[in-house]
Amino acid sequence: MSILRLLDSSQTIASPGFNRWLIPPAALAVHLCIGEIYGFSVFNGPLTRVIGINTSISGSDWTIPTVGWIYSIALIMLGLSAAVLGRWVERVGPRATMFASACCFCGGLVIASLGVSTHQIILIYLGYGVVGGIGLGLGYIAPVSTLVKWFPDRPGMATGLAIMGFGGGALVGAPLAVELMDHFRSSRSVGVAETFLVMAGLYFGFMMFGTFLVRVPAHDWRPDGFVPSATPRKLVTSAHVAVDRAWRTPQFGLLWLCLCLNVTAGIGILGQASLMCQDMFGVPASVGGGFAGLLSLFNMGGRFFWSSLSDRTGRKGIYFVYFGLGAILYALIPYAQRIQSIPLFVALTAVIISMYGGGFATIPAYLRDLFGTMHLGAIHGRLITAWSMAAVVGPQLVNYVSAYQISQGVPRSESYTLTMELMAGLLLLGAVGNALVRPVAESHHAVKTGDLD
Repeated sequence: MSILRLLDSSQTIASPGFNRWLIPPAALAVHLCIGEIYGFSVFNGPLTRVIGINTSISGSDWTIPTVGWIYSIALIMLGLSAAVLGRWVERVGPRATMFASACCFCGGLVIASLGVSTHQIILIYLGYGVVGGIGLGLGYIAPVSTLVKWFPDRPGMATGLAIMGFGGGALVGAPLAVELMDHFRSSRSVGVAETFLVMAGLYFGFMMFGTFLVRVPAHDWRPDGFVPSATPRKLVTSAHVAVDRAWRTPQFGLLWLCLCLNVTAGIGILGQASLMCQDMFGVPASVGGGFAGLLSLFNMGGRFFWSSLSDRTGRKGIYFVYFGLGAILYALIPYAQRIQSIPLFVALTAVIISMYGGGFATIPAYLRDLFGTMHLGAIHGRLITAWSMAAVVGPQLVNYVSAYQISQGVPRSESYTLTMELMAGLLLLGAVGNALVRPVAESHHAVKTGDLD
């Protein structure tokens, strides 16, 4: 059977008796690989010494701002590709999409390796940023929408399983990259080019495992013993909304705002965790790095915990927790700094970051509740543009506001106070948006669940 035949959507329909619990490993195989983007910072230093090897040579080597654009371009392309290609994902199915994701993400690493070897930053922007970013977007949405279809009884848990893998990608990718760079480092190489090539091969193999394991349920499939409620929760629809209508509804705009504000608040801390800990409490860089690693664990665990809890509380209820509790915790961070309580600071930020991850994992189930599953991947893809926006706004708020405070004579240890208050305010604004979410009007409905073919 040819590869094109194997990738055809007709070949992915599960046969009777297929074990749906094989789908989470397939999703994790993809998300753990593309989640390596969260650990890209380990390449920053070595990429500024490609010519000098041991030290950065001014005028010849790249600077941190130049290298930083690689990460930013990748995240921007993640959102744009998911939005633009969402309809294609729904048409060709998860297997072809995950295959395309693997080709783009791993192919991007190969192109980036060539860029490092020839010292052409534009090739790295193209490879890791543009091509790899497209792979990120495709690989992010396809497993999520597939899991939701397999777990109509527990959609929050299902999305948490997949997106937990993306959050944990750095826990695998960052140490792996460090070990590989140490192995390949020599008097003529910092080891980045070789590391990109090896990671491309390893990740492609794991992503192929997920690609050919994945299946979609038959249109009339239901889990054993599962009977849809005759009186579903207020915001849970039994109908479906096409993507071209969904993104024009007030509900889509409100959820876009909710995700953007939740991510803006969380990523502001996640991106500056190590430096914040050092500035606010005077701890050494090694302790700050350990703190950043701890937050990554809570980011990953929160994706599964909070999204699973949302199956009981409802998606709207859990978002009120994210926004209300989050605002209170942000407001308490300056107090933790004033009394110099590192344990309190760690506890506050750990819960905040767990809810940051939970917001990512819960949003696909929230979309499913409001718009159904017919075009869930495409709708989710367009909503992810909120992440791209937040990835720019969040870190910049922390950077520029704290820098302004310091320039005005505020002690460095207190320079984050205003930022924390702003983040609390953003979360309260998100709570207002969440409160305004209502069921989608029937005039937008395309078909009932039982009418899907």
